[in-house]
Amino acid sequence: MQYLPIFTKLDNKPVLVVGGGDVALRKCSALLKARASITLVAPKFCQQLIELASENKVTLIHEYFSEQHLKNMMLVIAATDLEHVNSQVFELANTHNIFVNVVDDQLKCTFIFPSIVDRNPITIAISSAGTAPVLARRLREKLETLIPQHIGPLATLVGGFRSKVKQRFKHFADRRQFWEGVFDSSVVSKVQTGDTQAAEQQLEHMLNAKAEPEGEVYVVGAGPGDPELLTLKALQLMQQADVVVYDYLVSDEIMELVRRDADLICVGKRLGDHSVAQQDTNQMLVDLAKQGKKVCRIKGGDPFIYGRGGEEVQVLAANKVNYQIVPGITAAAGCSAYAGIPLTHRDHAQAIQFVTGHCKKDGQELDWQSLAKPNQTLAIYMGVIKSPHIQAELLKHGRNANTPVAIIENGTRKNQRVITGKLGELADLITRNSVVSPALLIIGEVASLHQELHWFGAKAQTSSFAQPLTDVA
Repeated sequence: MQYLPIFTKLDNKPVLVVGGGDVALRKCSALLKARASITLVAPKFCQQLIELASENKVTLIHEYFSEQHLKNMMLVIAATDLEHVNSQVFELANTHNIFVNVVDDQLKCTFIFPSIVDRNPITIAISSAGTAPVLARRLREKLETLIPQHIGPLATLVGGFRSKVKQRFKHFADRRQFWEGVFDSSVVSKVQTGDTQAAEQQLEHMLNAKAEPEGEVYVVGAGPGDPELLTLKALQLMQQADVVVYDYLVSDEIMELVRRDADLICVGKRLGDHSVAQQDTNQMLVDLAKQGKKVCRIKGGDPFIYGRGGEEVQVLAANKVNYQIVPGITAAAGCSAYAGIPLTHRDHAQAIQFVTGHCKKDGQELDWQSLAKPNQTLAIYMGVIKSPHIQAELLKHGRNANTPVAIIENGTRKNQRVITGKLGELADLITRNSVVSPALLIIGEVASLHQELHWFGAKAQTSSFAQPLTDVA
């Protein structure tokens, strides 16, 4: 270990920065967050530093650096572009046993600035000991996506209860068990949604009474398949869940990201093969939550766009089960983008309709007259099996047989396939090319743009989500 990782409290502590340019400004920005007392020495300063001085945030000394400037300093940073000045700062600081950092010169640093994930008061520092700063930055970016923003407020909240918990639980093991229960409770989700008052009340209740485990359901949209299209919130909740209830449309790559020790339950539905009836899935979510479990109900695309998320949430609400809804990128948006097909375009389509080709049994017939209008885009979900009917009805109600169509199979995934043609041959295209679900039908003039813009789709599929970090060193 080349550097001892420590967190130093710099409140009102004297820190010297030698330099007056952009690099010195960047270092000042970090030091100001730590509330240090900052003095800068340089023959001239950039305008931003002058403004900070006018606001009494820093002190400027318009001089060339000399040994006397080190007097009483706790830290010193050399941030000039003059090597002889930086070397002088380093040598004199060492003589006075003052921690020194020479920017971009590892050999002249007795302390270094790590890459930081800041969720105040939670702070995570990552260092490569100056050997691979880009790699450290990439690691920080990964952690930024994994650590939710509400962790800071949550830490602040529980920090205010530490003394109370110590008074209530005399043994360390009892305190640890209590805090484990807090972090597994809906206190966390209440903070996450900004209701800190309710979170504080629940925490007070848990401290004064032994509460039963409280379950919760996360209704999460997984997007069309590419794991990089997951929202940060979806990823965070997937990794918190005790149980993951998933559909066939959720890709294997996304399922690899769920919490490793979570129980996995598949309730997927395929045409003619409903492995679990919807009402049974609804009841399963209620029962699991009532057992005190955190349940992630993950669905392909968006749960509220042909995903039956509305039905499930209705049942959860009726049974007074806590739940969160996390929207996802719906298949129409994700698949069309990866295929280079804009859903609207000033020259081709001024409207878009999302349609399902697989309606509820005995459901109302679609308004084919409206769907057959020109200059609009139809994005048809689950339309492969009923493509002959869709084709016939659109032609019957006036849509031109030469209207461009695109069939996007496994959209956004590594095995994405796009087949284009005309409305008059839609059913034949699907049969001839052995198209299987999941597949999205795009009907409208915009489909003709695939040939012009499909390079974007190919580029978009080169995902780096699961790329080894060693590849970027």
